[in-house]
Amino acid sequence: MRTYDIIKKKRDGEKLSQSEIQFIVDAYVKGSVPDYQMSAFLMAIFLKGMADDETFHLTTAMLESGEQISLSEISGFTIDKHSTGGVGDKTSLVLGPVLAALGLKVAKLSGRGLGHTGGTIDKLESISGFSCDVPADKFIAIVNKIGVAIAGQTANLVPADKKMYALRDVTATVDSIPLIAASIMSKKLAIHNKGVVLDVKVGSGAFMKSLQDARELARLMVSIGRQAGRKVTAVLSNMDEPLGEMIGNSLEVLEAADTLQGKGPSDLAELVKVLASESLLLSTNRTITQAEASKKVEEVISSGKAFQKFIEMVKAQGGDPAMEKLPISKEIKPLVSEKSGYVSSIDCEEVGLSAMMLGAGRETKEAKIDFTVGMKLCKHVGDKVEKGDKIADIYVNPNHPGNEKAIERLAKAFHIKAEFVQPQKLVLDIVS
Repeated sequence: MRTYDIIKKKRDGEKLSQSEIQFIVDAYVKGSVPDYQMSAFLMAIFLKGMADDETFHLTTAMLESGEQISLSEISGFTIDKHSTGGVGDKTSLVLGPVLAALGLKVAKLSGRGLGHTGGTIDKLESISGFSCDVPADKFIAIVNKIGVAIAGQTANLVPADKKMYALRDVTATVDSIPLIAASIMSKKLAIHNKGVVLDVKVGSGAFMKSLQDARELARLMVSIGRQAGRKVTAVLSNMDEPLGEMIGNSLEVLEAADTLQGKGPSDLAELVKVLASESLLLSTNRTITQAEASKKVEEVISSGKAFQKFIEMVKAQGGDPAMEKLPISKEIKPLVSEKSGYVSSIDCEEVGLSAMMLGAGRETKEAKIDFTVGMKLCKHVGDKVEKGDKIADIYVNPNHPGNEKAIERLAKAFHIKAEFVQPQKLVLDIVS
C-alpha cells in the first residue's frame, strides 16, 4: 500500500477503504508519512469530501492512535458534553454539577482556550487552589463519590488529531465537515462514556456560520457516535451573540455559580436545562418525557442540590469555593452607546477578540491568561438603548497595554439601528 495511491484515489473522488485510511493515519503518526503528503491528503478530503462510513473509519483510526480511557470503574451512567466553542460559553461549569445532582456521572476531560473562545480548564483554574491535574485513580474516586470531576486532557489522547489539526490550521483545511467531525468525535470516543451530548454552536461567534452546515455536522457526529455504540444527541444553539453576560475567566465562574443558584442570565439557564434534559433522556433510553426531564432539572437547581455538587467538586479538586475570593479586577471602565435605537446585532467573534486583547485569552499557546479581566454585557440583541446608556462594563488590568484598542474593538461589535430587531431563538434544533 502506497501513500501516493491513497492521496490520488481521494483526489479523484473515489471512496477509501478502512485499511487505506488506517494505513495513512498510522504511518503519519509514526513519522513515515511526511507533512507534505498528509497535507495533500487533507486537501483532497477538503475538496472531495467523505462518505459517512469513511468518516467513521477516519475517526476510529485517529482515536486508536493513542491511549483510551476506560471508565468501567465508575458506577452509573457516564456522560460527556462537548461544545464546538463560543464566546461566554461557561456551560460545562453549570451542566456538570446539574447532571451529578440528577444522578448521572460526569467524568470530563477539557482543554484550554486559544484565540477568542475560552477554555473550561482556564476558567476553573481561576478558582484559588483548583487543580485540573488529577491522577487517574483520584479522578475516578471523585466521580464515584460526587458525580462530577473536570480534568485536563492527557498528552497521549488522540495524538493523530494533534498532528493533523496543526497541519489543517496552516493549510486552509480546517473548514471541512468530515475532518471537524472526526477531530471532535475521536477525542470524545477515546474516553469511554456511555453517552455524549453535543452543543453545536451556530452563528457569527461559532465555527459553523450557517444552520445548514451545523445540522450536517451534528448529524454526522451523532452517526459516528451511534456506530461506535454510544448514545449521542446534539443540540444546535445560537452563537450570534455571546452566551450569558460575563466574558472572562473569573467572571464566567461567578456567573456559572449564580446560574446554579437560579440567579443567572436566562439564556445560559435555558441552554443548560435543554442539555441536561437531553442527557437525562439518553440515560433513561427516553422512557420519560421531555417535560418530565425538564421538571427534574429545574428541581435540582431550585433545591440547591446542583450548586452543592459544584461546591463539592471545587473542594475535591483543591479549590476554595468562596466566590467572593475570585480574582476579579476592581478597575471597571463603562462602555456607553454613542446613539439611540435598538441593538440589532452583536458581533460575537469581535467580542471574544476584544476579551483576548484585554488579556482574558491567548493569541499563542505560550501566552499567559489574566484571570482578573473581562467584561459584562449590559445590553443584548433586541434591547432598546438611549445615547449615553451603558452597554458594557469592562474589567481591565490598568497596566495592560492593549486596553484602549480592546475597548474600541468592543464598541464596534455592537450594532444599533432605529428599528426594533427580534432576537433569535437560542435553541435552533435537536439532532438525536
